Amino acid sequence: MNAAETRALLGALRDALGRGQQAAIATVVGVHGSAYRREGTRMLVLDDGAPVCMLSGGCLEAEVVEVALEVIRTGVPTVTHYDLSEDATWGLGIGCGGSVDVRVERVDAHDPVMATWLSALEAGRAAALVVPLRGEGRALVLPGAEGMDAEVLGTLSGDLHAPAVAAALDRLGSREPRAATLTLPGVDGEEGTPVFIDLSSPPPQLVLYGAGHDAMPLSAQAHALGYDVHVIDPRGAYLTPGRFPGATLHDLSPEDLGAFTPSPRAHLIVMNHHVDRDRVCLRHALESGAEYVGVLGPRSRSLDLLAALAGEGVTFTDTQLGRLRSPIGLRLGAEAPEEVALSILAELMAWRRGYDGSFLSGHAGRIHHAPTHPAAPSS
Repeated sequence: MNAAETRALLGALRDALGRGQQAAIATVVGVHGSAYRREGTRMLVLDDGAPVCMLSGGCLEAEVVEVALEVIRTGVPTVTHYDLSEDATWGLGIGCGGSVDVRVERVDAHDPVMATWLSALEAGRAAALVVPLRGEGRALVLPGAEGMDAEVLGTLSGDLHAPAVAAALDRLGSREPRAATLTLPGVDGEEGTPVFIDLSSPPPQLVLYGAGHDAMPLSAQAHALGYDVHVIDPRGAYLTPGRFPGATLHDLSPEDLGAFTPSPRAHLIVMNHHVDRDRVCLRHALESGAEYVGVLGPRSRSLDLLAALAGEGVTFTDTQLGRLRSPIGLRLGAEAPEEVALSILAELMAWRRGYDGSFLSGHAGRIHHAPTHPAAPSS
């Protein structure tokens, strides 16, 4: 579930609670076979039956609303299994080819764990909510700053607590943290316990060095996908909310780039269309430690920029150069700025999630099974 969907859901929840309404959150906690959305997808259901966001392409929502209304009435969380593989699911003839498990819980904003979890989601703070799908208890894991222990609110029963917290921290440390249900080993020969780990993480940061015409559709599309977009350019007249709605704008000359520090998981794209500014920006990007550094244009442009920096005595390690991607974007035949933006963002999604960006048609494996797994961020 991307940041834009999360913002919409939380905004609707805030408004509903302010009106005195009750609500429940339905979350996909298991996917078996083919399904429209993955684990961690959420839908809000208000006490008047109004849904916000979707769990599927439309085949689950009506059924989930009915379950959610009962959960709102009783306050008892529930997990429901929906088989979409039948030829006529609920008489609708959907036949999606898989099944999903959906957990529904009433929102109690006065519960410390729930309140802190909702605050983490709204702030984009790293956190993991761990809920056993059998039994009681839950824990909210808040990773500490560097060198600090994690904070844990709530508890899981018995010997489940420690391994569940460790599994949550492990998932939070990946490049693209994703929610999942894990079966943790049982103790003394007991059957393993399925535990759902829901995740909140900061939205991915996209930094554009350059506020030219082609940066506008890239910024707009990225913002719609939930990126935290930053645009850097020394030309203040180009840095306007009208050109870059939703983006954070930085009026910085090349000499002042040190005033901006990208996040460790930032994606940096050099696209000034100005050789001198591109050279300085590429140095700033490669020295930042960000995992993804892209340069717009042909590969020869990146090589020329690196050669110019080497002529100034500035060289980079193999690790730093390994983060450089040039040319950027998937091979879609993109020409117009909007098409180039689509190509770049498609590559970023594939790279973040561990996919190769190839065609799904003719693919023999599972659609949502990544051939590679995103590594933990570099230190």
